[in-house]
Amino acid sequence: MSIDYHVELISFPSAKVHETVTQNEDGSYTIFLDKNSTLELQKKRFLHVMRHLSGNDFEKECVQRIEAEAHG
Repeated sequence: MSIDYHVELISFPSAKVHETVTQNEDGSYTIFLDKNSTLELQKKRFLHVMRHLSGNDFEKECVQRIEAEAHG
């Protein structure tokens, strides 16, 4: 499965959020990563987001189950 995505490094206003992803109108995704994190943490968070995307997690409703599966 091919996933069309773009990565943006930004500063998040909250120390609790380190990555997020949005689906674009064309079906691609934009992944936002905390630019103040280390490269190692950025890679780890990128892979976390990619697991969500490859698991079609935008189609699921239960956030707790999604996170448990992503970390499992």
